[in-house]
Parts: sequence; structure tokens; C-alpha cells
Amino acid sequence: MGQTLVILNAPRLAFELMEKRSAIYSSRPRQVFAGEMVGWEKSLGLSPNNHRFRTYRKNMSRIIGSKGLASQFNALQEAEVGHFLLHVLAKPRDLLEHIRKEAGTVILKIAYGYIAESHKKDPLIEMAGDVMDKFGRAGVPGAFKVDIMPFLKQLPDWFPGTGFKQTAREWGAALTDVTEKPYAFVRHQMAQGQKNGSFLLQLLEQGDSDEEEKFINKWSAMSLYTAGADTTVSSISCFFLAMTVFPEVQKKAQEEIDRVIGSDRLPTCADREKLPYIDATVKEVLRWHPVAPMGLPHTSTKDDVCEGYFIPKGSMLFANVWHFTHDPEVYFDSMAFNPERFLTSNGHAPEPDPRDFVFGFGRRICPGRNLAENALFLNIAQTLAVFNIGKSVENGKEVEPAIKFEPGVVSHPAPFENSIKPRSSRHEQLIRSIEQVYPWQKSDSEVLANISS
Repeated sequence: MGQTLVILNAPRLAFELMEKRSAIYSSRPRQVFAGEMVGWEKSLGLSPNNHRFRTYRKNMSRIIGSKGLASQFNALQEAEVGHFLLHVLAKPRDLLEHIRKEAGTVILKIAYGYIAESHKKDPLIEMAGDVMDKFGRAGVPGAFKVDIMPFLKQLPDWFPGTGFKQTAREWGAALTDVTEKPYAFVRHQMAQGQKNGSFLLQLLEQGDSDEEEKFINKWSAMSLYTAGADTTVSSISCFFLAMTVFPEVQKKAQEEIDRVIGSDRLPTCADREKLPYIDATVKEVLRWHPVAPMGLPHTSTKDDVCEGYFIPKGSMLFANVWHFTHDPEVYFDSMAFNPERFLTSNGHAPEPDPRDFVFGFGRRICPGRNLAENALFLNIAQTLAVFNIGKSVENGKEVEPAIKFEPGVVSHPAPFENSIKPRSSRHEQLIRSIEQVYPWQKSDSEVLANISS
């Protein structure tokens, strides 16, 4: 229908266009359904390259833009990984539910200072999860006919085939709710004299007097939450699938933890440099299945030529991140999960670091990548310190999980079963002791429920 699509299958081309020529390749294509009708164009992810987008980026860079800045949330992340271990110990078969709860709890506390429900479903996590599931469907370019034929947007509601308009209104209302509610919660906490150190609170203290400032503050915090929760769930789920299928990696990782940390405490952020195999495992999780295999599309704002190819203004560009991380000429046995590919040993040169690709490019690189990496490291290190992960057993036989991944802007592993057990009674006691170090806190869900946005 006249739309030029450009698929970049080489990292050097992605860097050339999306980084070196970022002045003209940093915008987003028009997405009628997800962006205009549902409202996602207000968020950082789908925002065009304009003043608001630059302000969102500046807000995030100022608070979480470096490892040093992100480290202010280390203790919070360590506490919630500890709570995650307690949940897995109690109900190992509900693994995905525990991952979602942990990811949601951490990012809600960082973004809003909101304390989620500890032992039951939290309304805000559920709301945000529902909104992100809808975005996963709405954000795929061309998923709705109105993206290909924008004139359909102008048809009256009674016209046959316009059910997408009602869907857009419903999904848009849910998106507005998940943006306004936590903003109102933080404003309420401020009025009560409670300063929780959250991302949004720090923005409000910088200024929130006019409508534009309010808009940017709301959507900056909302963008941090929605971008951080779903991607973290995917990465941690991939880690558990890999450990189930590749037990030899688990053994090597546990040997390093036992040798460096011992069995009397859990690894922390401060231990990362002393755990090169665990650090390599983080890289391999990111490489083995990138959470956004095709990233989000960039668009060109001017006509351009690259290596003889004419790229007209308005072209939609995709970086084929999945291919970057699975190119057999770059990564040996690329379908296997092998952290040692990133280590220097026996004359082996480390293979390219996938973090150069998986967090995006140029002005669109993920602003929360330091938080995301930290979360993945802590989950991997602390889980392997205390648990053995293996295949589930049915009728006396091991069940081999399928290595399958679901489509979507953010791709998750297909549901799988496994077995998760404490490594020993000593390790079980170590897990149970977490409750004394990081006691459960009373949730803010009742306060949230009584606040009108």
C-alpha cells in the first residue's frame, strides 16, 4: 500500500542508520490504531522524535540513566528478588505468576513508590499487565486494517467492520486509567507528607504546575513502568527455560557461586564483578532470545541513501535483532545456550556482547537498561544460589519442555513446566531467613482504591 519497509539484517547497518544518522532515523512511524486511537503515541515508546520525547528521555536519564544513578534502587531490587525466592519456595508450580509479581512490584515501587500486594493479586499490577497484553497486540504494525487504510478511522461507528473503534475506546480507557491512577496516588502521598523517593516524586519536585508538565510527568513514569515490567518478565522466564533445558550451565554457575560467595549468604549487586560466569549468563539470556526480536520500528524523516539503496522519507525500519544475536557466522552454535561464548579462556576470543543490540539503538536505546540488567543479574545469581532447576517428572519420566516463543512486540516463552527445589536444607533455611531481613510490607492497594483520578 505504498509503505516502504526496510529490514536491517546486519548490525553495522543498524548502527550506521539508527546511531550515526540518528538525526533522521529516530522517529516512530504513524501507528493509527495503537498510537492515535488507543493513545500509546503519548508514551515514550511510540512518541515521535519531538520535544516531549526529548523531555521524557532527559527525565529518565537524570534519574536512572547511568549505573551509578540506577544503583539507588539496588536495595529495593534485592529485597524483591528475596520475596520472589520465598514465593517460589512456597509454590514452585506458579513460577510465571511469581515472576510477574516480582517484576511488577519492583518497577511500581521505583516508578511510584507504590507497595504492591505481597500474597495476592495486586490491582495495579493486574491493570498494567492487561494494558501491556493489549499493547502487544495493538503495537504490531499492520495488525489492524486501519493502520494500512487510515481512512477507516473516519467511518461512522454504525458502519459494518468498524468494531475496532469500540476496541480502541476500551483499550484507551484502560491505558488512561493505568496512567492517571498511580499519578494521583503519588500526589496524595505528597499531600500526606510522605516522600517515597520514587521516580515520579522526583519529577514532581522539579515542577508540576502547568498542564504540559503534568502530562510529561505522568507519561514519563507510566512509560518507565510499562516498558520495564513486561520485558523483565520475558527475560527471567527465558532464564528459567534455559536452566531447565541446559543443566550443565546451571552446574557451572552454581560452582562459581559456591566458590566465590559460599552458602551462608545470597549474592548481591556488589558481587557482580567477582562472578564472571554469572555475568556471562546474563548476556546469554539476552542473546538467546531477545525480548523484542524485531525491536520497535524507526521511521525516516528525510529521503536518504545507504550503500546505494534509496530510503524515502517515511520508511519504516526494523533492526532484525534476532538475526544479529543468532548469526552463525558470529555466534558459534547460536541456538545453544552457552555463557562461555562471552568468556576469555584457552585462547578463545569473546563473541560480541548482545547488549550492544538488544536494548535498541541511538536516541531510541532503552533508558532503563541499567535497571533491567541489574534485575536479571540478581534473579539469576540468587535463584541459582539456592535452587536446583530441572525438568518436571510425569509418570516417572522427565518431560522435555519445548523451546518455543510467542509472537508479539515483546516475545515471551510459550508456557512450560519444570521442577524447582531447594539445593539443600541449608539453602532452604537461607531462603526462609529472607523474611526476617526483608519483612513483608502492608500494601498501598487500599489507598489506591480510595483515590479518584
